[in-house]
Amino acid sequence: MKFYLDTVGCRLNQAEIERYANQLRSRGHELVASPGEADLAVINTCAVTNAAESDSRQKIRSISRAGTPQIVVTGCWSTLKMEESTRLPGIHRVVPNMDKDELVSILLMDEFVDQTKHADSGSKPFERIGGRTESRVPIPGPRLKTRSFIKAQDGCNSSCTYCVTRLARGPTRSRPISDILDDIHGLSGSKEIILTGVHLGAWGEDFSPPQHLGHLVQAILRYSDVPRLRLSSLEPWDVDEEFFQLWENPRLCKHLHLPLQSGCSATLQRMARKTTPEAYAELIRKIRSIIPQIAITTDIITGFPGENEIEFQESLDFVRGLQFAGGHVFTYSPRPGTLAACMPNQVPYPVRKGRNALMQSVIREASYSYKSNFVNSVMPVLWERAIATNSKGFSLSGLTSNYLKVETLAPSNYWNQITSVHLTSVEDSHMLGRIIDQ
Repeated sequence: MKFYLDTVGCRLNQAEIERYANQLRSRGHELVASPGEADLAVINTCAVTNAAESDSRQKIRSISRAGTPQIVVTGCWSTLKMEESTRLPGIHRVVPNMDKDELVSILLMDEFVDQTKHADSGSKPFERIGGRTESRVPIPGPRLKTRSFIKAQDGCNSSCTYCVTRLARGPTRSRPISDILDDIHGLSGSKEIILTGVHLGAWGEDFSPPQHLGHLVQAILRYSDVPRLRLSSLEPWDVDEEFFQLWENPRLCKHLHLPLQSGCSATLQRMARKTTPEAYAELIRKIRSIIPQIAITTDIITGFPGENEIEFQESLDFVRGLQFAGGHVFTYSPRPGTLAACMPNQVPYPVRKGRNALMQSVIREASYSYKSNFVNSVMPVLWERAIATNSKGFSLSGLTSNYLKVETLAPSNYWNQITSVHLTSVEDSHMLGRIIDQ
């Protein structure tokens, strides 16, 4: 049977879709690069913003128009808006988030799948998935990646007033170290893995006795040989000076994504964030003193309810002072069911968008400055994309350990290889480089 897999939203969604891919391949089914080739499509949806919800609906409609006979949806939007999602064209089943880890088992056993139709397709009989996969192959089509996303944790116990993800994902749930290592050991050929979760820094809190994310990181570095380990988003209150000592191991990528959301103390209080600008700035100072050249990126929300011009300017100045290596700026989007959606003094949308543009400008300027520090240096790059050119060479794009995007032209295809690169210049969102002869 032929499957098309796609996702909207976060790295956790990406990790889940990759796990589905491995489970399907382990049962002899085929993954295809376009929905028109598929017998069934699986879409992992997102609800973090209005735009993400819209993207989820548009993707489903697009796949239906492509002629895919059956569509299965899961993820935050379809969980929160189950009735609405079932009315979209082509939908045969919605698998809510609490059941999504068993999605492949569910859909392969589901009576709506016509097994006889595919009796001669060469696929193995539909049966419950068990055990781990033998190897990892990138998902064809838009999900083609060399790096592998591994789900370590799901759910969240925090109460940030703007966030709908905790409503869609439920309470925090950590995967055992043994299960995570099983996934990693099945990633034959991957040069980098990224640990993901809704609240990754809360990994292990629900164990008895409790553990810390540092225990998981140490286990992965000790019991696997993957060249690179990268961590996805971490809340600033979950990490401390002892945790940063782990970066003495060069396999741990020099990149931390620490969401700030606002540089204004009053705004952070309304958001119910467990930090202050002062505490956040001190954390950044400590990290940079312990891990030189580390890239620190962040998330910022503009136009949160009650944010006046004074508060926004305070946030803007704070972000400018921290000189982030990059970041995502989100225009506040009221999410039904959250406290923030009911707060007074909602900021008009044009004002929110205008503040977003100003904050983006500050982030871009700081990002350019950070990249400039590495001009004329030599750094290892994992080549993630390789496109053949008319000159019989290849256009390569990849990432350094500290999340610098690098592009170059080369006579050979270095896809999924790590090579030393002389970084020559900064070109807006990326750097140019030259591969040093191997």
